[in-house]
Amino acid sequence: MDFVAIWNTILTVLLAINGFFMAAKFRELDRVSILLNRTREEVARDHITRTEFRGDMKELLNRLDRMEAKIDNLRTPKGHQDAG
Repeated sequence: MDFVAIWNTILTVLLAINGFFMAAKFRELDRVSILLNRTREEVARDHITRTEFRGDMKELLNRLDRMEAKIDNLRTPKGHQDAG
């Protein structure tokens, strides 16, 4: 065998090994990408948006206002209600 054939064989083996490792890294990158997307979906599912939070807070404040009005009505005697 001449030198060129040996050199071609060595380069081919090195290229094959390099290709094998790169393919493994790309598969791992795809796996991590899928896991990242799943994590993003879970975070979005488990957390509320700012708009939802504000709506819930308004509803809570409205309920507290109604409870406060009911408590005020209980504290005020029936015959002595204020003119306001």
